[in-house]
Amino acid sequence: MADGALSFLSPRSIAIVGASNDPTKRGYQAIRYLIADNFSGDIYPIHPREREILGLQAYPRIGDVAGDIDLALVCTPARTLPGILSELGNKGVLGAIVLAGGFGETGTEGQALEHQTLNVAHEHGVRIVGPNTSGVFNLHAAMNLVGMPNVEPGGLGIISQSGNMALSIVTQAASRGHLGFSTYVGVGNQADIQFHEFLAHLGEDPNTFVPILYVEGFKAGRAFLDVARNVTQRKPVVLYKSGRTSIGQESAKSHTGALAGSYEMSVDLLHQAGVVVARQSDHVVPIAEALSLQPPAASANVAVLADGGGHATIAADSLTENELHLPRLHQQTAAKLAEILPTAASLANPVDVAGGTDANPGVFADCAEILLQDPNVDGLLIVGLFGGYKLRFAESLGPIENETAKRLAALVKRYNKPILLQSLYTPMWTDALRILRTQGVPVQESIEIVTSCMTALVHYGHAKRRNAEHPPIPAQPIPDGADAIMATCRAEGRLSLFEHEAIELLKAYGVTMNNFVFVRSEEDLDTAVDAIDATPMVMKVVSKDILHKTEAGGVRLSLRSKETVHKAYREILENALAYKPDADIAGVLMGPMAKPGVELIIGMTRDPIYGPVMMFGIGGTLVEVLRDVSFRAIPLSRADAEEMMEQIKSGAILEGVRGAPPIDKDAVIDVMMRVSALVQAHPEIAELDLNPIFAHQVGCAVVDVRIILAEEPPDD
Repeated sequence: MADGALSFLSPRSIAIVGASNDPTKRGYQAIRYLIADNFSGDIYPIHPREREILGLQAYPRIGDVAGDIDLALVCTPARTLPGILSELGNKGVLGAIVLAGGFGETGTEGQALEHQTLNVAHEHGVRIVGPNTSGVFNLHAAMNLVGMPNVEPGGLGIISQSGNMALSIVTQAASRGHLGFSTYVGVGNQADIQFHEFLAHLGEDPNTFVPILYVEGFKAGRAFLDVARNVTQRKPVVLYKSGRTSIGQESAKSHTGALAGSYEMSVDLLHQAGVVVARQSDHVVPIAEALSLQPPAASANVAVLADGGGHATIAADSLTENELHLPRLHQQTAAKLAEILPTAASLANPVDVAGGTDANPGVFADCAEILLQDPNVDGLLIVGLFGGYKLRFAESLGPIENETAKRLAALVKRYNKPILLQSLYTPMWTDALRILRTQGVPVQESIEIVTSCMTALVHYGHAKRRNAEHPPIPAQPIPDGADAIMATCRAEGRLSLFEHEAIELLKAYGVTMNNFVFVRSEEDLDTAVDAIDATPMVMKVVSKDILHKTEAGGVRLSLRSKETVHKAYREILENALAYKPDADIAGVLMGPMAKPGVELIIGMTRDPIYGPVMMFGIGGTLVEVLRDVSFRAIPLSRADAEEMMEQIKSGAILEGVRGAPPIDKDAVIDVMMRVSALVQAHPEIAELDLNPIFAHQVGCAVVDVRIILAEEPPDD
């Protein structure tokens, strides 16, 4: 049996608890598949009355088996599980696949039974797959405990929260004729073993080249991200996540909390960990196929080679929509292409051969090599008729196409750059297309799917390099005074820092802040004005009961004299008490008004699934309406922060529009990194918003700060 925490997924012996002589029962089908597939280990049917099942000796109880048992498939009803797991533990069985439903997914009674079952399993050292799982197979060990027929062994692994989705993946792969599978696990309720543990197992499995995951929801999202970051340094991981319409966390108190919990947040965090996220379910298998066969791209620069203007244009559009680049070709490249193509050919990228391959498809390979030699090109997409020239023009072109297919496949190894091909003749699956695929070049019928595959090769290559070169910044020592601020807040029974406390906390972590003064009474206003010594000034209410100051009328701007300051103070108190009559008003915060700039937001929420997550985007009062934000898990690397800025749709604003200068990105990134360090050091922070931040050509100014603590301090 293989080493590792889930070694029982490669068992030498299997007990079928609830084995049966009824062909309609899983306890019969599992044994039939094991025998038919020539499982080399021992099979122990367990049934209280049967003496023999499918020619194998049956045993009344697990303890009656003389030999060792590595894995048990449990086919009995839910109520029997605690007793069976106790017997398995006493026998030294390491793992149990529990098919039965009727646990946590069914309500209070089922949850209680699941809790009891899990306690027994932990007590006896038995790991549970499921319950409510569709089963497991390991085809390289000839173990099919799912009952999917005619599945070919290969290099794709599946971890799925849906048996039907797994069947869809297997069926789609079978229709392509070249893909096989290593291991499948139906995670079921994840009562015990969860996604991250299964992924770690497939990450170590030498028979799995690309793990594929279908995920509805994680129970331990942060653990999954950590494992995925490690696994994707060795092999690509493809994931399809359902739940695009999540409305997020309704109870959130900050802008960041309101926008977190979304499908887009999950996608951002998965990308950060190096996972390739498929946006469409029918793209999952093609993407996994491409990643299993082709080298990752060194950049987003892709050349298109076409034998028709329509296909060339569609490919260019699709690549651009996927944020890939069609680089300008070197002059030498264009000159070489001109030597072998007709004058009507388009020598820009995309390259249209304009009939130059009609009489000799081998010209495709000549053009492909010229393009791959261009230092501006790191991937090649061929679209159009290739593979069907003998059908479209002449049978005599068939041998030339076949030889060209071999030449194209050889170019991948020679230049270590991916080549993908789209052919409208894919449904005919001609000899040339078969040769391409058997020699490692994926072939697709759809331009949209093939561009998704190229995008995956680009994104995976980028993420793998980024995560290897830019690990997250490790935790830093807590600066003097920071813990005292938190302790004061807790001692006074507050769950939010006063803004002047939040400012002091940010300053402790090196964030440059304006000279704000906390004022407790009107008598102290004149002294505060003298201390600030700048106009115009801003005044904001300070109250643990008022988080959204603007909504409460608790902010006054452009104050230029002591008279206006006193008037603003009285108005703020009047408005605040009208907004919330029982509000505890601690005072006001005064300081110089920041020079206007591009309004940004940097926020953090402690997501219940993923842990601390940072948000960056266009800020101000409309942040939740515009939703132009990006997310990354904390701790960040500097590369993460840079990509967050590049990702937002309004990125052009940061570069300067209508004559405005570009913002100081380094200054903003510095704030992001310091906030990351602050959040790492203080796990009691539940939510944080810096909104708005005015970004300027030089530097940036944090205008408003909100920090909210968890109701219960963390145990550690």
